[in-house]
Amino acid sequence: MIIRYSPAFFKQLKKINIRIKESVKEKVLLFSKNPHNPQLNNHLLKREYEEHRSISITADWRALYKEKREGKDIVAYFITLGTHRQLYK
Repeated sequence: MIIRYSPAFFKQLKKINIRIKESVKEKVLLFSKNPHNPQLNNHLLKREYEEHRSISITADWRALYKEKREGKDIVAYFITLGTHRQLYK
C-alpha cells in the first residue's frame, strides 16, 4: 500500500506537541507494515466521514484516511489528524 498525505494533514502535524508527533510516526510505520494491526484500531467511519477510515494514534488522537485505487495500487491518503473530539464533534 502506498501512503500519501494531504497538505492539511501536514499543517496539523506541525501544530501538535513532539510526543504526539512521535506517536504519529510510530503508528504510520506500523500502518505501512500492516494496515490492520490491532494496535491501530483501524475502522470504517460513518456520516460526514463516510468512505473514510480511522486509525488510533494515542488513546485520544486519530488519523483519518481514504483508500483510493490508482491502477493496480491501493493508496492510503491521510487527510486529517486530531483528537477524537476535534474530529467527531
